[in-house]
Amino acid sequence: MHIAIIGAGNVGGAIGPRLAAAGHHVVYGVRAPAAGRPDQARIADAARDAEAVILAMPYAAAAETIEAGGGFAGKIVIDATNPLRMGPDGLGLSLGFETSGAEQIAALAPGAHVFKSFNQTGFENLADPAVYALRPAMFVAGDHAPSRPAVLRLVADAGFEAIDAGPLRNARLLEPLGMLWIDLALKRGQGRQFAVTVQRKG
Repeated sequence: MHIAIIGAGNVGGAIGPRLAAAGHHVVYGVRAPAAGRPDQARIADAARDAEAVILAMPYAAAAETIEAGGGFAGKIVIDATNPLRMGPDGLGLSLGFETSGAEQIAALAPGAHVFKSFNQTGFENLADPAVYALRPAMFVAGDHAPSRPAVLRLVADAGFEAIDAGPLRNARLLEPLGMLWIDLALKRGQGRQFAVTVQRKG
């Protein structure tokens, strides 16, 4: 699959090599492509031929990114962001329960097939989930049924146990799950070297 990853920072830089190693063609969409980097292009150019677009930039840049990409109409869009802000108790979510960042992104890109995933763990785990004895779980929420199998395959190709979490409104649950990982990692002494898994009897 031809994939455009918007953002080449920690998250995008972690997901991209995993998907490339699985045989996908990956291009990073950035504001200013670096000279000598054929895997980088301007956002609109990266998205033009992509079948799937992964949003790996800060949530605050979502509106600008969607505009720069021409709205991503007809494309799978995987929202890997979390709507974070600093508050009196430190880092927290700016949205939740009545809406989600993913639903806001879907409203900004009404022609796209928006899914929520890749937001529930740190970039170190995105880069190398194989270090764990059990494959870390990664939940996927979205409304476009025909695209769901492809998104679940991409998440599995990145090394995770891909779990269907239902409609996009369930991003209201997945974004707090991402915040829980952040809180445990940064405030509760767990550090960044842990992941959530799903275990089943038998």
